[in-house]
Amino acid sequence: MKVTIVGSGYVGLVTGACFSEVGINVVCVDIDIKKIDNLNNGIIPIYEPGLEEMLMRNIKKGRLSFTTNIAEAIKDSEVLFISVGTPPDEDGSADLKYVLAVARDCGKNMDDYLLVVTKSTVPVGTSEKVKKALQDELDKRKVNIKFDVASNPEFLKEGAAIADFLKPDRIVIGLDSPRAEDLMRSLYKPFTLNGHPLIFMDIVSAEMTKYAANAMLATKISFINDIANLCEIVGADINLVRNGIGSDSRIGNKFIYPGIGYGGSCFPKDVQALIRTGSEYNYELRILKAVEDVNNDQKLVIFDKINNYFKGDLKNKTITIWGLSFKPQTDDMREAPALKIVKKLLEAGAKVKAYDPVAMEEAKNHFGDTISYYNDPHEALIDSDCLAILTEWPEFKFPNFKIVSKLLNNPAIFDGRNIYDKVEMKNYGFDYFCIGVNTTKNSVASS
Repeated sequence: MKVTIVGSGYVGLVTGACFSEVGINVVCVDIDIKKIDNLNNGIIPIYEPGLEEMLMRNIKKGRLSFTTNIAEAIKDSEVLFISVGTPPDEDGSADLKYVLAVARDCGKNMDDYLLVVTKSTVPVGTSEKVKKALQDELDKRKVNIKFDVASNPEFLKEGAAIADFLKPDRIVIGLDSPRAEDLMRSLYKPFTLNGHPLIFMDIVSAEMTKYAANAMLATKISFINDIANLCEIVGADINLVRNGIGSDSRIGNKFIYPGIGYGGSCFPKDVQALIRTGSEYNYELRILKAVEDVNNDQKLVIFDKINNYFKGDLKNKTITIWGLSFKPQTDDMREAPALKIVKKLLEAGAKVKAYDPVAMEEAKNHFGDTISYYNDPHEALIDSDCLAILTEWPEFKFPNFKIVSKLLNNPAIFDGRNIYDKVEMKNYGFDYFCIGVNTTKNSVASS
């Protein structure tokens, strides 16, 4: 079987690599000539554990290739996945211009039956627009070529995408024809042999499933952060509360870790898009609006703690930040809390020094030379007035606290991911601030 994947970003590359890994012939297409040249030379544009090795392995075996020529890629393909970006418009709705451009290209170039599958996260009703765009091009050519359209949303976690694809919780497919179902069953057979569920439904329901899933997870995150903020006020410990509610099987212990809000390419965009979809149908998604508001405020909780510690005067204070990506095991900084926190620190007159294991180059695209970058986390601490943890990278969990304390001007740590123990931090002599725990009532910076 030959599969074409249009869009060689995060989803497209992971999808292409994993399909080729099980023996499927895959051609990835992108309009970015430099990106395709780099991929053909083994240079990948993103960081994802295990992806580079898998890509190189399948390129060498001839099962995976890259091109800018969609007409060439479509030839002899049975299935084409649309995996291009759907960035949010100013009103929060998903911009479908890239998705529909691919659909038109399919109509212009296909010469035999083709199953066109939307892998990109798209609003309800997009598949109908894809179908119309494709059919319009066939009509212009005055040819009668059969095709089907399906929806196959991705549920990949950045940092664990390879495992998610190879061993999925579920594979959701929306379609409306037996032929399309047969093709998708065949395509995904290698991934369902060990019992991973293949769930078929209508196309509209599949499109909604993706948004509903991400919105539910975003809701859990904002809920626990809201409760964490209240815990600080009333004197409760959110870590104990989380354990107490997480043991309830109806709630579960996933996505109820307090922190500084969600970021990345999915949750913020998808929550906004779902709110917009509701608005288009004159239905107000009140819970999701609150989820978004809580998350936006949560991203500045650490800044507020730092600002209060220094009595509202951050001018010429030096703040070291460990962790810039929105989560560990990725260099993705889209909607990362670090973006807002660093901006507020700079606006307040502070100097920022930063270290991240993999996101340094990406950070330079956002901050330029307005902050200082370090290749060693301890070097970044020298002559700093405090340390802020914004991403829970494993290497941050067990630092040498004696060295950290010695290097800092003030023994203060602001833990945005609750990776340290408050008692241990007190024993080391730190002024320690985290999320959802009132660790101290009176700590202020030394003069």
